[in-house]
Amino acid sequence: MNDLAGLEADIDRAVQALIRRQRPDGHWVFELEADATIPSEYILLRHYLGEPEDLELERKIAVYLRRIQGEHGGWPLFHGGAFDISASVKAYFCLKMIGDSTDAPHMVKARNAILAYGGAERANVFTRIMLAQFGQLSWAHVPTMPVEIILLPRWFPIHLSRMSYWARTVIVPLLVLAALRKRARNPRGIGIQELFATADRSPPRRAAHAHRGWAFFFNTLDRVLKAVEPLWPKKMRQRSVERCVAFVTERLNGEDGLGAIYPAMANSVMMYDALGYPPDHPDYATARGSLEKLLVVGDDEAYCQPCVSPVWDTALAAQAMLEVQEGEASDAALRGLRWLKPLQELEVKGDWSERRPEVRPGGWAFQYRNAHYPDLDDTAVVVMAMDRARRQSGAGPVYDEAIARGVEWIDGLQSGNGGWAAFDADNVDHYLNNIPFADHGALLDPPTADVSARCISMLAQLGETAAEPVMRAGLDYLERDQMPDGSWFGRWGVNYIYGTWSALCALGAVGFNGTRPSVRKAADWLIAIQNADGGWGEDCTSYKLDYRGYESAPSTASQTAWALLGLMAAGEIDHPAVERGIAWLRKHQDESGLWKQDAYTGGGFPRVFYLRYHGYPAYFPLWALARYRNLRRTNSRRVAYGM
Repeated sequence: MNDLAGLEADIDRAVQALIRRQRPDGHWVFELEADATIPSEYILLRHYLGEPEDLELERKIAVYLRRIQGEHGGWPLFHGGAFDISASVKAYFCLKMIGDSTDAPHMVKARNAILAYGGAERANVFTRIMLAQFGQLSWAHVPTMPVEIILLPRWFPIHLSRMSYWARTVIVPLLVLAALRKRARNPRGIGIQELFATADRSPPRRAAHAHRGWAFFFNTLDRVLKAVEPLWPKKMRQRSVERCVAFVTERLNGEDGLGAIYPAMANSVMMYDALGYPPDHPDYATARGSLEKLLVVGDDEAYCQPCVSPVWDTALAAQAMLEVQEGEASDAALRGLRWLKPLQELEVKGDWSERRPEVRPGGWAFQYRNAHYPDLDDTAVVVMAMDRARRQSGAGPVYDEAIARGVEWIDGLQSGNGGWAAFDADNVDHYLNNIPFADHGALLDPPTADVSARCISMLAQLGETAAEPVMRAGLDYLERDQMPDGSWFGRWGVNYIYGTWSALCALGAVGFNGTRPSVRKAADWLIAIQNADGGWGEDCTSYKLDYRGYESAPSTASQTAWALLGLMAAGEIDHPAVERGIAWLRKHQDESGLWKQDAYTGGGFPRVFYLRYHGYPAYFPLWALARYRNLRRTNSRRVAYGM
């Protein structure tokens, strides 16, 4: 058995380290890192706009890009990952734009890798649009999305309300850009024709995820749209552009940006620019300023984040501190919850209300502000933390109304199949992932096991039983979604370890234990995949088109913590696997009290975009250690809360 006295000291070191990272106003926010794409796009955007040079920032971003270049010569989507053509094309273009010589060894290596893969013409749709903007590729080789789509009625099979929030916010300003086709200013006149392998620049064939029949239909439609595009009535086009501008401006979201995600924010800036807005126009300036808030600038390196995660970080860090249950940790958690409370959206009926107009707002967003797009995952975690605080930390009734409104909103956004998605209800028109514009296969926001599990956990913690209709439907969905080997797919975290931890927490919160077949099978699966060193690990290669199951990877702090929390939720506190996992976490805690982790264990879009949450190895291991200590201390086998 792990030494509980030594464990106490390890927990305290982690608590102190996390308190040192807390902001004076009570919140936590850690860096959120993606791949080479976002920092490359940021530099290319500056050159698209023809902005004054910032040579020092460019130098630091170049240092960052050179460091994360893979041994294969290109750039991966996650640490240690395989070559990715689109990330590599953008990183090469960015470095050349900054001034790296095409004869430099790292540039030669990158160019050879890109050409060996089939050249820049093999890049994805969003990269091809960027190449068209810079005159490196004809717009004829980009899928057509006429701006007039904004005028289609809601019942039409291709409508923005049928797409996910992130697709909507990215596409609407992009519709204007595709209609106007303004050429990048590109003051240095940099091009990358050397990256193309063929003369005709033909786009890739059908995307790997696309259904053959649907792909044939939509590709035929694309050819028709290209043929008739010159015939669109000018007044209709102008009205469409105006509708798009109104959509963007309504959701501009201050300096937190359109949708609070980089691609949408960057597109909004380019849209205003293409329409002739001067840089000092309030909307243009607001949109442009939002991008600067995403920069992480160090002494030697810099990069641009895809978004920021303060609500998510604060809610999870508060949960970990509440698990510690003592003194400074509880005080820090309460400071975090006080910061979170006024961020609840109680006024704006966001895009989610298209399908649920009768539901009152009541959710929290992922970022500092994103009023039109709160998400269910954050809301469930915040509600659980507030409920726990009022029970164990003397918070009293101060959170009662916030909790009630959060629960009401989540109840109202349950999808018809019993599950919950991240931002919308019943966003399940899967045929849309076959349109040529959706070669990433991530146009939709359907219910997922991990988000559904979080909502079930919240409802169970607040006293709902498995017999109540909302809970019954949710549990039926969750157990139907279990994989044959006992795991669950993790949409927003990597991957089956994340999904299985989430599901086991939900099932445990309802009162299901190891006698329940779904719980038993999941616990056995986690035990079976434990690494020989006692930890757990899984990298982003486990996201594949067809389910093939977990693939072993080196142990990481966050995934080890998830596995441990899942096993403890299943009542396996006494299993040797848990003791070995706790020992792994204690062994790998560093001198600062935290854990190092280069691995990407967050999912943006499976197979397309991944995230390194710098906060995950800070609060999840602490959470697991504190829970283990608490269960040992009380000789309990039941986790008292939903997470």
